[in-house]
Amino acid sequence: MSPKNTLIEVARFTVLGLLAVFSAVPLLVTVWNSLKTQVEIANNPLGLPSDPKWQNYLDAWTVGNFGTGFASSVAVVVGSVLLIAIVSTMAAYALSRLDFPKSGTLILYLLVLNSLPIQLFLVPLFFVWSRLGLYDTHLGLVIIYTAVNAPFATLLLRSFMIGIPRDYEDAARVDGAGEFKVFLSVTLPLVWSGILTISLVACLAVYNEFFLALMFIQSPELMPISTSLFNFRNGFSTNFPLQAAAGMMMLAPMMLAFLVLHKRFVSGITSSGLAGS
Repeated sequence: MSPKNTLIEVARFTVLGLLAVFSAVPLLVTVWNSLKTQVEIANNPLGLPSDPKWQNYLDAWTVGNFGTGFASSVAVVVGSVLLIAIVSTMAAYALSRLDFPKSGTLILYLLVLNSLPIQLFLVPLFFVWSRLGLYDTHLGLVIIYTAVNAPFATLLLRSFMIGIPRDYEDAARVDGAGEFKVFLSVTLPLVWSGILTISLVACLAVYNEFFLALMFIQSPELMPISTSLFNFRNGFSTNFPLQAAAGMMMLAPMMLAFLVLHKRFVSGITSSGLAGS
């Protein structure tokens, strides 16, 4: 390896190392603070705990009502991800494979829709949801999350499908397969990594979403886990050790899912062309 290439590699790994440290330090500080007392955090917010308080995690689970919150989050996340995957996969297939007028306009519409903040629609959405009986229900939240996340998922999956050759689909049509059978039997198996990618992205977005859950869910038994951090506020004070412990428990499921599926996730992002954009 030439000295120039060696210097480039050293610079690359140095930058990556700095980024890793920059990303890991807040997580480590949260872990340490989750094992401290309020007084210890006030005196030494960045240092290691002198006497780890593992009881903080049990207290955070109880105070934050995490059992109910996890159950609600699972219901909302599973429903939203399934609906987003179904809608975006079929829409992406239509946009990438079917020739119909104004398809470019529809893609532009999805781009614009994806850039609009949801706050623009809060007031009319609140009244419509109240009239339809969808306010303060998991179903209402699932529909909102689907509408918010489906445009991006559709565009990402469309980019993935464009990179797949049409030879197998054309061969299936020659054999007499209809469009829906081609979609189910030929295209769908080829885009599983892309579907997994959009599902993981949607899962992270829905699981971590706070604002809409707080606006459209009022019953404590229906609140998802993202709103549980509010339970650690008492007037003008906050129980920081329990809040940090709650944050770590919230992070654990998504971190585990990403560690298990990260290879497929990276493969899907790369195949979609998003990594090079």
